[in-house]
Amino acid sequence: MAWPGSGQALGWLQVVSLTFLAAGLGRMARTPYMRGREAHPAKRAAWFAGVFATAWLAGCFWWLYVSMHHVGGLPAPLAALAVFALAAALALYYAAASVVWVTLARGLVVERPGLASALFAAVWTLAELMRGRWLTGFPWGAGGYAHVDGTLVAFAPWVGVYGMGALAAWLAMRLALAGWRLRALKPLLGLGLLAWALQVFGPVFTTSSGLGQVQLLQANISQTDKFQAASGVRDALQWYDAQLRASQQALVVAPETAIPLLPHHLPDGYWSGLQAHFAQPGRPVALVGLPLGSLNEGYTNSVVALGPEGAAPYRYDKSHLVPFGEFMPPGFVWFIRMMNIPLGDFKSGGWDQPSLVWQGQRLAPNVCYEDLFGEELALRFKDPATAPTALVNVSNIAWFGDTLAVDQHLNISRLRAMELQRPMLRATNTGATAIIDHTGRVTHQLPRFTRGTLVGTFEGREGLTPFARWAAAFGLWPLWGLCLLVVAWALWRRRA
Repeated sequence: MAWPGSGQALGWLQVVSLTFLAAGLGRMARTPYMRGREAHPAKRAAWFAGVFATAWLAGCFWWLYVSMHHVGGLPAPLAALAVFALAAALALYYAAASVVWVTLARGLVVERPGLASALFAAVWTLAELMRGRWLTGFPWGAGGYAHVDGTLVAFAPWVGVYGMGALAAWLAMRLALAGWRLRALKPLLGLGLLAWALQVFGPVFTTSSGLGQVQLLQANISQTDKFQAASGVRDALQWYDAQLRASQQALVVAPETAIPLLPHHLPDGYWSGLQAHFAQPGRPVALVGLPLGSLNEGYTNSVVALGPEGAAPYRYDKSHLVPFGEFMPPGFVWFIRMMNIPLGDFKSGGWDQPSLVWQGQRLAPNVCYEDLFGEELALRFKDPATAPTALVNVSNIAWFGDTLAVDQHLNISRLRAMELQRPMLRATNTGATAIIDHTGRVTHQLPRFTRGTLVGTFEGREGLTPFARWAAAFGLWPLWGLCLLVVAWALWRRRA
């Protein structure tokens, strides 16, 4: 998903690793079961895939340890155990998928390898979908993200990240079952040629809606200081106030909880002074992240627009909250109390909130890891006339220190830009603050873990990709249905 140092995604490595898993499962499906001499193939498949998925997932989001131990103060052994437990729990989806495949693929791997490969892609994608939706969903590290710099990214505006992951899973099993037989490799060559043709000759589904100027702010305040009144809070209030007032761009964006206090807890005149400044004629519009609400009505992780007098007030409330970080799952209050996490109990905003209309652009904010859920961003594309022309992500990845989480999140944003063919403007506390165009290319970026501002141009886009159309109308249900149909087909063919 992000190679250490370069941050580049290596799709071929994801396929190679999955091919090793597929080869092992293929041997289990081929080998006759001798009762009493060895474990049942389904049991072996569960362990084999469970260990594979646990290692993959723990290696992907190990940096959660930093947020729990270094920032939250959870004892190191308990923090490490929590990361391992999360990876092992999510690995159960893939263990179950492998059991289903080994059970249904017996007799298919030799006679119908094409169907066996399609079945593996279907059950593996069902596991990815379950991980991404059930229990609030945590799809970080889904297989498709490894291909943001690879050939399969040509399919992003058509089938999205889960469809790309399904193609990678099909490719891995096809390689595992084909060996070096040239005839069996022909479908793989066909997939490669199709991806190449889409990249070179494929249609562009969107058109320009004009250029815009933006300034993105990055204060680089460490998470351990962020909510300390004498250091991080004072520093944030002073620096963001100065930068917001000094901006000469048409749009200026401050990251998630850039203002780390509720408005009524701010120094007298601070918030009203910013509002009065941006209300003057000729001023830019500022998008600023801050918490809102009260004890009675609940709190929200929000983005507020400060703009000229007479402009309609605008507010976006984060809708997809982070479990343990932004809300407390039932039964885990004891776990949260062991960590020092301020602002850890928010309420969710609506799923289809309007965009901010400004200077011919329709800007759709999303907060932190909300851009991990492309199907939820697609809900804003139901009506092409009001669909966003640009996406704005405000984040605070300082929770995870100087780790690969920064590069991984940047690649997630890049894939969202390619799925929807919209630019993504990223304002973050510590990085990666960047401007991404509608093709997923990073056109401007600030150095990570430095304080500064990024000024650049972005091109808004009109029109809908195939993914935006079907995901806006049906969510991910078409993928669920197609995968279940393949499973049913394999079950029928196996019994035939």
